Amino acid sequence: MRNQSEPQKRQPGRALRRQPKPRQTEISELRRRVVMVALALGGFGIGTTEFVSMGLLPLIADDFGITEDQAGHAISAYALGVVVGAPLITAVTGRTPRRRLLILLMIAFTLGNALSVVAANYPLLLAARFIAGLPHGAYFSVAGLAAASMAPAGKRGKAVALVGMGLSVATVAGVPAAQALGVAAGWHAAYLLVALIGVATLVALWFLMPHMTRMPATSVRTELGAFGRSQVWLTLAMGTVGFGGMFAVYTYISWTMTERAGLDPSLIWLVLMAYGIGNVAGNYFGGTLADRNLEKGILFSLVMIAVVLVAFYFTSQSPVLGVLNFGIIGFFGSSLVPSLQIRLMDVAGDAQTLAAALNHSALNLANASGAALGGAVVGAGLGYASPALAGAGLALSAIVVWFITQAAKARAKKAS
Repeated sequence: MRNQSEPQKRQPGRALRRQPKPRQTEISELRRRVVMVALALGGFGIGTTEFVSMGLLPLIADDFGITEDQAGHAISAYALGVVVGAPLITAVTGRTPRRRLLILLMIAFTLGNALSVVAANYPLLLAARFIAGLPHGAYFSVAGLAAASMAPAGKRGKAVALVGMGLSVATVAGVPAAQALGVAAGWHAAYLLVALIGVATLVALWFLMPHMTRMPATSVRTELGAFGRSQVWLTLAMGTVGFGGMFAVYTYISWTMTERAGLDPSLIWLVLMAYGIGNVAGNYFGGTLADRNLEKGILFSLVMIAVVLVAFYFTSQSPVLGVLNFGIIGFFGSSLVPSLQIRLMDVAGDAQTLAAALNHSALNLANASGAALGGAVVGAGLGYASPALAGAGLALSAIVVWFITQAAKARAKKAS
């Protein structure tokens, strides 16, 4: 005769089984906000690993016995991973449930940074940085779309900005912390910190992320359809050209503030912190701007980027004014991000995931092109303030692109 107590003995085992996750339409407002924070935590880790490498180059160069120019290839490897991974991953994973995809992307990110920790030689480090960069654009794309999908009506901009806030906060807190750890315990420790952030994000997403039932599956063909939409290309052009000016200044900010403004090199952290604080505030402002008037918000941000870059040409002679102005550059630069992300969602049709991911490819191209332009004008003997004027020229070019997008919209509307 079977013991009647056996079912009771098995119940604890049942309690340990994984409980089914709720649908996005079934979660409370509190849980929605917590999920947003979890998504932002992933962005915090990505932002930290992207920017801390710049400060670790001397340590990496010394450890592997290479020049700093050669060490700089680690940054290029990460950027290449972003540019390649963003369109490739989003195009081929259209049928993957969004919750599962976010978890897989964070696993890849964590592994890439863990491999960076244990890289025994420079080629392995380059491979690890490339792997770490692969999920960058796809993660922000899917996370941003998930945030917008869960957001209340009229709050998409703020939702996307909240997820992007992790990247902005990383410039203020994550990068300085990882940099200090890398100096104190070796550059490997900085990447270990990022890997641990990745693990924390994985745990949070595993237990909190709902099933995104309002985000339909797509095919490779559907996603690639983004490349056939002129408004997608024009929006990406605005981002690439508009942000290029900001990166032209950012790349040479240390030399500008020390050689031109006479700031003590030990105080450069203040300059970068001002930029980071501006990033955080500007990201929030940009989300509000996108919700109020998307198109005019983009134009306003581009105009202000041009204005503050021209102003920096003159204020960079003063340590105080230069630092404050650089913070304002960070503010208006980051205010453009949520608006461009939302615009890509609107103009991409069913190919929203790929289009949103391409935004981050555009930003990395802006990084590379802006740095190249800044280097060209400095190399021509025009001084360390000259990248500001060159950057303002790029912002003005982006404004021209904005007017082209509006003319194209008007023609399409008239034709329909």
